[in-house]
Amino acid sequence: GHSPTSLSRTLEKVLDDAEQTGEILLSGRKIKDFAKVSCKYDLSDATIADISKNRFSELPPEICELCALERLNCYHNIIRCIPEALVQLQSLVHLNISRNQLTTLPPVLCQIQSLEVLLASNNRLVSLPEEINKLEQLMEIDVSCNEIAHLPTQIGDLESLRCLNVRKNLLVELPSSISKLSLRKLDVSCNRLSKIPCDIRKMEVLTELCLDNNPLTSPPAHICTKGRVHVMKFLHQEALK
Repeated sequence: GHSPTSLSRTLEKVLDDAEQTGEILLSGRKIKDFAKVSCKYDLSDATIADISKNRFSELPPEICELCALERLNCYHNIIRCIPEALVQLQSLVHLNISRNQLTTLPPVLCQIQSLEVLLASNNRLVSLPEEINKLEQLMEIDVSCNEIAHLPTQIGDLESLRCLNVRKNLLVELPSSISKLSLRKLDVSCNRLSKIPCDIRKMEVLTELCLDNNPLTSPPAHICTKGRVHVMKFLHQEALK
């Protein structure tokens, strides 16, 4: 095994603390191998794990065994895929997997029904799983700065969703099912949208609608720049035609 001396004193202290507090705070420590770091510690009660800004190329299997985890922050690593074992985290509420190398979010992620916040911006995602509608508690999705070409119709089933950020993707259209959502904020800026579905006018609690940097013809640009109220008015008039 690894002698304790192979861990720096500060790292030992962090892990000693983690055993006591249930918070694994390992951000920015140049770690590649979680097992090597954590093997001597009992972290099974941990509710928070922050492994952001390290050098993980995969989500450590040991992390997927921490069944009590409620918050997991993997921001800014080089993680290429999410393992099936993630399904063990059935108490997870907040997942930040932004700024990694993910090309897909696996359907298994959608089996974590406790999830409320999913942050996956700045990856290489080309799509979202159709099973996403299983995440009934989900309140916020941020998949900005990816390569998503279309959203699954099923996204319209997410009754708890309040905030959807798909800024800076490759979307050419939005599913009209999106209008079923009780969104407060919808950001579709910096995509390839030429028109916005008329049904969006039905989104009564929407307070923030970001449409800039799209090749929009309906509503036309001069309406869009005037803001949400004018956009809604335009869509109402279109619907009457």
